[in-house]
Amino acid sequence: MKKIILSTVAITTLALTGVHADTGSDIAEMKAMMKQMSQRLAKLEAENKQLKSTQKKQAKVVKQVQKKQSSSKKVLAVADIHEKPKTVVKSKAGVLKFSGKHYLGFVSDSKKGTNKFETRRNYLQVKGYFNENPKDYFRITLDTHHEESGDWKVRLKYAYLYLDNVLPFTGVEIGQAHRPWIDYEEHHGWNYRSISKVFVEAHHGAHFTNSSDLGINFKTKTEVFSSELGVYNGEGYHGKTEDNKNLSAEWRLTGHFFGTGKKHVHKSDTYADISFLGQYNTDYKEKGTDFVWYGVHAVYNQPEFLISAQYMEATDGGADKEGNGYSVNGEFRFANDWNLIGRYDNFDLDAGENRERSIAGIAYKYNKNVEFIANYLNEKVDDETKTDAVMLTAEVNW
Repeated sequence: MKKIILSTVAITTLALTGVHADTGSDIAEMKAMMKQMSQRLAKLEAENKQLKSTQKKQAKVVKQVQKKQSSSKKVLAVADIHEKPKTVVKSKAGVLKFSGKHYLGFVSDSKKGTNKFETRRNYLQVKGYFNENPKDYFRITLDTHHEESGDWKVRLKYAYLYLDNVLPFTGVEIGQAHRPWIDYEEHHGWNYRSISKVFVEAHHGAHFTNSSDLGINFKTKTEVFSSELGVYNGEGYHGKTEDNKNLSAEWRLTGHFFGTGKKHVHKSDTYADISFLGQYNTDYKEKGTDFVWYGVHAVYNQPEFLISAQYMEATDGGADKEGNGYSVNGEFRFANDWNLIGRYDNFDLDAGENRERSIAGIAYKYNKNVEFIANYLNEKVDDETKTDAVMLTAEVNW
């Protein structure tokens, strides 16, 4: 319509001007005016077309929003009909955090002639974070354990108060707390606790210590250095309380070459650490002797692979402890969620016994909560095979 009106006006103007035109220059001037009017008309039509298109899109979006709102109201209405009384959780802590970890498995051992399903561990954990400082909290962790008799037992794995920054860059755990080494290695060097304990804890490894004990642990973190320095009863969380007459001093000192000391590292991070660790138990298990062990550990990780190695030695502690050994392990990651794993342990007791362990397997990360592992495990004592097993495992975290 606009085009017709503008064309009519242009033609009429040209006609009237042509009547009075005395020279060709007037006609040329009018043609130039018509050209400009035509260009303006084309521009107006394009803008009008774009405006209509935008209005249509807006109307479509409004319809979709109205439809979703209507659907949500219907769902809420149905939910209101079936709504049950709400459970109120009360706590003096500002935030409660619940989590669980489970190791479910099947083992076929040709040496022992056994085939069995297992629930190796079930951890239930609660952390209560305090309002005054959200980094302060109390943690309690329960751990189920299946006895050889067939009985299930529930152990108190952790029960400690953590206070942040009580010293520069340093927090403290008080109660049944982490011992300095095992938790670090399980997060930095050996990620498969579900199929094997770390070298210093494994029965067919060095078998020096376990992961928690009653005591106090000062935990320091900087970008290039971290440490844990603790004093404990010394028996561990499932040892007899009367075993030790005196206390145990324990430590971990770690250098972080790539500045990852403050970071909770993952498989996708690149890091390189070297650690010195050890323990000094006095009057160990009423044997009339101390128990002293120490070691060095190194690990390098990047997204494609991990490699780790360690050496441990016990100079006191009796015939079942004194000796030295080493462990190496690695991971090769491929196809995003797949991982090849391998490990070899070797420990020689001064009394003459040699222990060996070999692990080879493959892991598949099903999702962020579940990982499946298939592996082979061989354990020897003085070259005599004690375990020759195929293991299937599901590790579940929630």
